[in-house]
Amino acid sequence: MERFGEKLHILRNRRRLTLRELGDMLEVSHTFVAQMEKGGKTPNVAMILKIARLFAVSTDVLIKDELELED
Repeated sequence: MERFGEKLHILRNRRRLTLRELGDMLEVSHTFVAQMEKGGKTPNVAMILKIARLFAVSTDVLIKDELELED
């Protein structure tokens, strides 16, 4: 799950969302989103599920480093 933050950053940028907008959607602070993207905070299972649903990706793609995001 080392690449989770990188993948979250890519997904957020694809949707042209700010940290604050994504934080509001996930019901967390924008600083928490930034920390997840930088690898400083690890999301719990509920947060991973929420992110996967929001971006319509599988949880496997988010947490398995060997799997890539589709364009």
